Amino acid sequence: MSSHKMHGAGRVSAAVERANDFKGTTKRLFGYFKTYKFQFILVILLIIAGTILSAVAPKILGSITTLVFNGSVAKLQGVPGAFIDFEQILVIAVRLIIIYLVSAACTYTAGFVLSNASQKTMYNLRRDVDNKIPKLPLRYFDSTTHGDILSRVTNDVDTISTSLQQSVNQFVTSITTVISVAVMMLSISPLLTLIAILTLPFTLLFTKNVVKRSQKYFRGQQQSLGRTSGYIEEMYTGHNVVRVFNHEQTCIDQFEQLNEDLYQNSWKAQFISSIMMPIVNFIGNIGYVLVCVLGGILAATSGLAVGNIQAFLQYMRQFTNPIGQIANIMNMFQSTIAAAERVFDFLDETEEIPESEKPKKLDHIEGNVQFDHVQFGYRPDRILIHDLNIDVHAGQTVAIVGPTGAGKTTIINLLLRFYDVNSGSIKVDGVDIRDMRREDLRSIFGMVLQDTWLFGGTIMENIRYGKLNATDEEVKQAAKSAFADSFIKTLPEGYDTMLNEEANNISQGQKQLLTIARAILSDPPIMILDEATSSVDTRTELLIQQAMKNLMHGRTNFVIAHRLSTIRHADMILVLKDGDIIEMGNHDSLMAQHGFYYNLYNSQFASSQGA
Repeated sequence: MSSHKMHGAGRVSAAVERANDFKGTTKRLFGYFKTYKFQFILVILLIIAGTILSAVAPKILGSITTLVFNGSVAKLQGVPGAFIDFEQILVIAVRLIIIYLVSAACTYTAGFVLSNASQKTMYNLRRDVDNKIPKLPLRYFDSTTHGDILSRVTNDVDTISTSLQQSVNQFVTSITTVISVAVMMLSISPLLTLIAILTLPFTLLFTKNVVKRSQKYFRGQQQSLGRTSGYIEEMYTGHNVVRVFNHEQTCIDQFEQLNEDLYQNSWKAQFISSIMMPIVNFIGNIGYVLVCVLGGILAATSGLAVGNIQAFLQYMRQFTNPIGQIANIMNMFQSTIAAAERVFDFLDETEEIPESEKPKKLDHIEGNVQFDHVQFGYRPDRILIHDLNIDVHAGQTVAIVGPTGAGKTTIINLLLRFYDVNSGSIKVDGVDIRDMRREDLRSIFGMVLQDTWLFGGTIMENIRYGKLNATDEEVKQAAKSAFADSFIKTLPEGYDTMLNEEANNISQGQKQLLTIARAILSDPPIMILDEATSSVDTRTELLIQQAMKNLMHGRTNFVIAHRLSTIRHADMILVLKDGDIIEMGNHDSLMAQHGFYYNLYNSQFASSQGA
């Protein structure tokens, strides 16, 4: 756990360094819109059309006010023939209704097209993230918490999806509104327009400073969210261990610290950004008061129509509100870019070594495996395996034994190309595995590990995972070979019994039998087995051992052995220490040497006898 945290901290600092490229991230994010650029152009045109129509409406509405005001004043002054032209007012009202309907239609259509295009864009981004996962080396998952990965592919992508759709619509609408309203204001009174525009530099300057200050906190908010999600996922999956060792309070304290970091970043980001609108409105209100005063003076002295003053005041609100919206959009965009930086950081992770340009594929697999002068280290300066040479013939069972950290699991990781050798080669039937596609290579192998993996679904579905096109009868036959059929039939729903998410509604031994049945169904030429009988009762252990014998029959097998009594009949036993083979042979020859294996075997035998 601690190593994961250390790695995670290093990754966060690296992400902060790359997160400073605000312009580059923005450009890359909008690059995803290129596929649907015509839809977005249509959206922009529709928004512009709808906004311009909405901007024209107040001036037309003002003409109604002017007609009513002038008619009323003329009648009060006793002007002969004075009247309010209701027929003209009706014509103008009908024109206004048509304008509002067309504007609403444009806005609705733009929203529909934008929603469709933006969701397709986010679909492509999620697809890229999903395609990236299988290309990442095992080293990445070893050094990054699962919660942080999940946060990047869910929380961060959702943040982009939600805010980006709103931002595009609001931004185009706001910019178009500001421009069209400014034109309409100029058509009414250039002097009043000048007063209104004088407030704009103060608004932009304030907005720029707020955006600059809040950016680092939005970035910190997304990173804190990733760390918190990772810790929650880690503690939840290991809650039994936490309770056994009475570390509940320690976990709570650590969560409180992570939660506090998230809180601090979040409230600072939201507080700094939240003061934007009140200040923008305050500046706008100052301009509003000045326009009201000067508009009254102009109406009294230069004959500016009352309806135009009314329209101008409406335009003032329409002019300041979009500026505030733009400020809000910039605030929202900080969160979007912070999330995008984390997603792109994930997409830019170093991938596995590319596949061979001319991959080889084995049509008929015998199961010969050869390690030829293999050297490997998880870090270049710390070589674990110095010079490994193994020659395994088809049908042989090879047991790998040794103390913890000797390199047993490493050999399996190299065999499956989860890691690539530093030097030397690994060959299957004479073909270097680096010349094969990873998919073809891994299809040769079947695995039964200590950590059983079953998913939420029926028992039938879990076994069929080994061969998706298998018939029900083939699944049941595999279960019989794995000695799982008898316990499955005792369950209320039999093969249709649903396993819950953690598959804890069946025992550990039963789960292991199901994984063996799955491996039998896949029928691979080479098997990798990690003995998993340490946490089951004696009867189940015997069933698992017998099931493994059925599974291993007629195949090449690599067995990571923990209980040496179970590998006495292996064709070859490799004794590893510090990454090197120090002894090799069958059980009898190794016991006759009275070496490391001899001492290791006798110590286990003595322990079992003592127990």
